[in-house]
Amino acid sequence: MTSAGLVDSHIHLQDYCAESDTGLLVSQAMSAGVTRLVCNGTHEGDWDDVQSFAQLYPAVIPCFGVHPWFVNDVSPDWLSTLDKLVGSTACGVGEIGLDRNRQPFDKAAQEQAFRAQLELARRYGRPAMVHCVRSWGWMMDVLRSEKPLPQGFLMHAYGGSADLISELVEMGAYISFSGKALEPNYERARTALKAMPRDRLLLETDGPCLIPPPRYRAYDLRTAEGEEENHPANLALILEGVAELLGADADDLKATLWENAQRFLEPLMNTKKEQT
Repeated sequence: MTSAGLVDSHIHLQDYCAESDTGLLVSQAMSAGVTRLVCNGTHEGDWDDVQSFAQLYPAVIPCFGVHPWFVNDVSPDWLSTLDKLVGSTACGVGEIGLDRNRQPFDKAAQEQAFRAQLELARRYGRPAMVHCVRSWGWMMDVLRSEKPLPQGFLMHAYGGSADLISELVEMGAYISFSGKALEPNYERARTALKAMPRDRLLLETDGPCLIPPPRYRAYDLRTAEGEEENHPANLALILEGVAELLGADADDLKATLWENAQRFLEPLMNTKKEQT
């Protein structure tokens, strides 16, 4: 039986600065116990990079989708291209979702793209990786009106209230938290994390974004301009912080998270060779 490793349930390897060595990032993450990295595409222009990383590094699980920020930048045949990609690749569908934060936003275009990509995930039985920022009422209305997704979906970097968790779980959601939940002033995320049923909890870095507090940073990773980036190896320290916050044993929590990832990402997990 495969021993429990850490799964970074949401990362964007293609978005690290040009100076970054992706192979080194993956190697350092694996040295910290991260055996799977779920790499999410956000627009047509990065799908090839995500696919290349998955082919180069067996630890990388690819996902392809159009993020709500980019729904007005798609080509006329984006959906058919994505359909073929999802149909021919062991992958998730994402990052997709809804976002009112970046202005101006096109509500109709976002919702149309989101629903179309949910349909792809449903038709191919793939997990969907869902983004939601300042759109929780809208998001819940859309999800309530959609048919169930056979393989469920991930609410990534969860920023909703604790009150929504039970309904999301009933819809088939797994809910992932980033290291930002360990910031003392992120009370909403911390409250939601404490309310989570353990069998639906996942963790992520969202690297290179959502940098955790200093004590949960394994490497000083910076761009040429000196801007800090979130390293995937930080996940091991994030796990320790979350275990402390929940009053849980870190090894027990690690095993639970591995089991959750196996259920949610199956059969994608089983297509990737084990690396040690």
